[in-house]
Amino acid sequence: MSVIIAAAFLPADDPEKSLGFFRDALGFEVRQDVGQGTMRWITVGPPDQPETGIVLHPPAADPGVSDEERRTIAVLMAKGVYTALSLATKDLQGTFDRARAWVESSGAGEVLQEPEDQPWGVRDCSFRDPAGNLVRINQL
Repeated sequence: MSVIIAAAFLPADDPEKSLGFFRDALGFEVRQDVGQGTMRWITVGPPDQPETGIVLHPPAADPGVSDEERRTIAVLMAKGVYTALSLATKDLQGTFDRARAWVESSGAGEVLQEPEDQPWGVRDCSFRDPAGNLVRINQL
């Protein structure tokens, strides 16, 4: 029996900017776009992995989340410590260059670290996406 990752969820307080980062900067394709305005659930994923997606979703949209919890989530997102995602590529430098160019031209997101060798044995880089989520990208 094999279990795969079907979807991971990342909060996106500005769906258009987050979509731009994952589609235009990282080359993901849009699989589904449901809702409107800031209440959109957008599924994106790598073209060569149709079974795996990332759902960009409105933060704290669940009706079971209290107003205090919504405020806490907003604060954590603004600090960039609410959630993270780890990706991998065979062309780390090319992916970094493309993502950096998008971040610089759009003014959305942030470059945190250029590609470098880490003491734990990987070469990676990192960004904050437009919602503040930490995105690390490893060299395969």
